[in-house]
Amino acid sequence: MLLVRSHHLLLHRHHHAARLSPRLHRLLLRHPPPLPRAASAASRLRPPRMSSASSSNASSPAPSPPPPVVPKSKIRFCPSCGSPTKLAIPDGDEKMRAVCSSCGRVHYENPKMVVGCLVEHDNKVLLCRRKIEPAYGLWTLPAGYLEVGESAAEGASRETLEEACADVEILSPFAQLDIPLIGQSYIIFRARLKTPNFSPGPESLECALFALDDIPFDSLAFSSIIVTLRMYLEDVKSGNIKFHYCTINKRIGTGASDLRSFDIDNHLAV
Repeated sequence: MLLVRSHHLLLHRHHHAARLSPRLHRLLLRHPPPLPRAASAASRLRPPRMSSASSSNASSPAPSPPPPVVPKSKIRFCPSCGSPTKLAIPDGDEKMRAVCSSCGRVHYENPKMVVGCLVEHDNKVLLCRRKIEPAYGLWTLPAGYLEVGESAAEGASRETLEEACADVEILSPFAQLDIPLIGQSYIIFRARLKTPNFSPGPESLECALFALDDIPFDSLAFSSIIVTLRMYLEDVKSGNIKFHYCTINKRIGTGASDLRSFDIDNHLAV
């Protein structure tokens, strides 16, 4: 797949890339008003360093860092036989898995793929206002879970048709955004309307085209959407549309619509 090849090239060409360009960092914090930036997840887990001048006992060992947060399995019953599962580390593995207490099958949980379209039309972008939870009433790009049997591009086109009744042509992959804490990976494609017709689907309250300066950043549904649109704004203003990859590290305990409670790491653009 083109996206996979692009991502592979990115990791080889830009493995020393900076986290974010200063310009994109300023754009991401402009809307909504910025809060003091919290430390990254890695630095929060790192024990504090104390100099000999500030420590009453320089020979005291540094405290051990807390263990990393491991999401608990949501598989409570075996899909094969229906028996309860238990958490255990299978032989040859290093992580806790859901293991059937009866038949012994090991059930793995893998990240879900979310696909969607950034639809361009007359220097505007198409947004949908959600009619379902989470983030009811907030604006988003048309996107949803990839189905078995379809490609990422096919899934993105289908979701756009379902949520905005819009028939689109895929132009190019625009962004891949990984959100490890919630086990999701987004692939967003640039697309264009084949016809100027669109209307709300069953999961949308309304759909509208927004000029880039009028995008409602204070009312966007998800961190992935605000990051995608800020990257797009920077590219359009620079006159150079790129392919982007980044990791969105959400802070534990924050909601889907808390747009300021995340850090952006490993930003690559080509």
